[in-house]
Amino acid sequence: MYRFLFALSFVLLSYLCHSHDVQAADQRPNILWIIAEDMGPELGCYGTPEVKTPTLDQLAEKGMLFQNAFTVTPVCSTSRSSFMTGMYAMAIDAQNHRSHREGTNPLPEGVRVITDWFRPAGYTTANIKNLTNDKKLAKFYKGTGKTDWNFTYPKGKQPFDLKDWDELKQHQPFYAQINFSETHRGGAWNTSHEHIGYQADPAKVEIPSYYPDHAVTRGVWAQYLNAVMAVDKKVAFILDLLKRDKLDKNTIVVFLGDHGRAMPRGKQWPYDSGLHIPLIIYWPEGNADLPAPAHYERGQKSEQLISSIDLSATSLAVAGISKPEKMQGQVFLGAQAEPPREYLFGGRDRGDETVFHIRTVRDKQYRYLRNKYPERPFLQINRYKEKSYPIIGLLRDLHSRGELTGPPLKLMAETRPEEELYDLKQDPWETNNLADSPDYQKVKQRLASALNTWMEEIDDKGRIPEDPSIPEYWDERAIRVYSDNLKNRPKDWFLKDAALGPYKVESKQDD
Repeated sequence: MYRFLFALSFVLLSYLCHSHDVQAADQRPNILWIIAEDMGPELGCYGTPEVKTPTLDQLAEKGMLFQNAFTVTPVCSTSRSSFMTGMYAMAIDAQNHRSHREGTNPLPEGVRVITDWFRPAGYTTANIKNLTNDKKLAKFYKGTGKTDWNFTYPKGKQPFDLKDWDELKQHQPFYAQINFSETHRGGAWNTSHEHIGYQADPAKVEIPSYYPDHAVTRGVWAQYLNAVMAVDKKVAFILDLLKRDKLDKNTIVVFLGDHGRAMPRGKQWPYDSGLHIPLIIYWPEGNADLPAPAHYERGQKSEQLISSIDLSATSLAVAGISKPEKMQGQVFLGAQAEPPREYLFGGRDRGDETVFHIRTVRDKQYRYLRNKYPERPFLQINRYKEKSYPIIGLLRDLHSRGELTGPPLKLMAETRPEEELYDLKQDPWETNNLADSPDYQKVKQRLASALNTWMEEIDDKGRIPEDPSIPEYWDERAIRVYSDNLKNRPKDWFLKDAALGPYKVESKQDD
């Protein structure tokens, strides 16, 4: 009898343990990244005037808002190469914008895109393009499916399993992302105002001091905020889908930008304006089986320094997946959390045909930059931006007439300083360079030393210039693509460009 009872107890215990394991596996959280292209922290919850973002503001109130989240680089392909691998772009030779698209740069051994760490752990992965079967709604409510990496993904394989929202609930747990393009220059930006109720008032927006205070500047900035509001509307649609499909109680929602705003001295420039992104993490409420992790403080605003590559490591960690050995991102939530960062590192290299080499480090108060090619002007030719950024047209026009002064005039300088240092608390627009100030030499030396150490530790591949044929190719391509437009447009094109949305400016000829 005792033997029978012992055997029965053993069987029951084994069953219960097995059931618990299965239950634990079923209770692993879904993870959804919502990625806005080219979007800085211009949301109501970050204090931006003239933008109404009720959905994201409420998500921040119910979740956790990170005040100091930054990307590694300020342009899409290099930034996405970083946060999708948890590696600095410069460490995997992905630092040049638009490179290695022809099978010439596989990821190093031990480095993968994060979906290929999720899948062996039983997660389905998705890059959502299709949100609804309603053809009318689908014209606006859709994802781009963007990847845009500067490395070669293995041929014959796919980095994501699904692209349709309606398939997600049958494939849990999942890691999914959806990309929205409204804040990226182009058709979605130009028409964003058509999809929202309130539209930003150009007279009331706050513009950086390095731009001329002009109707064009204010119009472009207002349309950017309209695009942000359109993104907010799309996020509301996503959150409604989560509730509809009963996924809201077990899905962690992460909202971020892929890099800073698409403006002159923003996108492609490793200042705060090009690297600072919004980051909101919402942990599901009301699910006792999914308690919030250590260091997550609901309803709070965190000042912790966060790098975008940390999102990769942290997303894996909250799914119960240990951080890969080579991953450079740091876990900032949960039992695996690492000590907070003291510094954030970044930079830029070639962007299209435009060759720069800049490295930067930031702590909570100061940003230091080192420019390898100071002899090259800030507005070195980039034909994509010459075509797409009305503020650049305005700058060139005002400068030709001798009407630029102060910080905007500095953007037209023929050279740039070898080093830059900014006190971000006193000078948030980064216009007062303190690199040569005797009072700030200790700060500069401390940051410069940290930057040197980082470049050595990651074996920064950007220290070796590209083969000259590569920038030559991109220069020739840019000439083919953009030259006719640049030659044939009217001189005052920037007054009525589509990027101004509804805020076109009357030209003198029309007066």
